[in-house]
Amino acid sequence: MQFDLNSVFLFIVAGAVIVFVLMQSAYFLYKALVEAKRIGIDAEVLKRTMKSSAAFTVAPAISILLGVISLSKFLGLPLPWLRLSILGALTYELTAAASAASTVGVSVTEAIQSPTAYTTIVWVMTLGIIPSLILIPLFLKKIQGGIVSLKKRDQVWGEHFMTAIFMGMISAFLGVVFATVTEGIRGWIPVFVLIFSAGVMSVCGLFIKKFKLKWLEDYALPFSIIGGMAFAVFITQVVR
Repeated sequence: MQFDLNSVFLFIVAGAVIVFVLMQSAYFLYKALVEAKRIGIDAEVLKRTMKSSAAFTVAPAISILLGVISLSKFLGLPLPWLRLSILGALTYELTAAASAASTVGVSVTEAIQSPTAYTTIVWVMTLGIIPSLILIPLFLKKIQGGIVSLKKRDQVWGEHFMTAIFMGMISAFLGVVFATVTEGIRGWIPVFVLIFSAGVMSVCGLFIKKFKLKWLEDYALPFSIIGGMAFAVFITQVVR
C-alpha cells in the first residue's frame, strides 16, 4: 500500500477530532448562555458580545489558515489541519516539523514520501506540546503567584524579569532564522524576511498609535505573516 499524506483515513481521523472539539465548544457556549440568563445579563448585551467575539476570531483564523497552507506542502493537509485547529501555533509547529525533518534527512520544501519520516515528525510535534498540557494545570497558579509576589517586592525588577522571559522565548526561534547565514546570500533569506515582517508589524503599530485604529491590533499579526510570505517569494526569486 502506497503511503499518502492526504489519505482518506487521515482526513477521517482529523475530522473526527475536530468535530469532537467543535461539539465541546458548542456545549460550553450553550452552558455559558444558560448561566448568563440565570444571573440576569441582558439579551442585547449577550448579542453584542457574541457578534464582537465572532468578528475578532477572524484575525487569528487567518493566521491559522496560513499556517495550514504552509505546512500542508510537505506534511499534507490532515495533520496541519488537525494540529492548528486544536492545539498548536505556526511558530512552534513549523519549527518542530522542520527540526524533525532535518534529523531524518528530508526537506520541508517537498512532500514527504517516507512513512517513517512522517511518523517521526508527528511524534516530535505531538510530544513537544504535551508538557504544556501538564504543567499549566499543575503549576500555573503557583508560577503566577510567584510573579505577582516578585512585582510587589520590586516593580521594575518584575517588569525586567517578564521581558527577559519573553526575549528568551523569542531567541529560541531566532536561532532557526540565523542558522543558515553561513551558507551564502541565500542563507540570509530568512533574516531578510524577518526584517520585512518586523517592518510591517512596526507600521501597523504606528497606525494603531497615530490613528487610534483599535481593530488593527487583532490584524497586525496576519498582515505581518502575509507580508512576510509575499516578500519571501519575491526575495527567493531575486536571490539566486
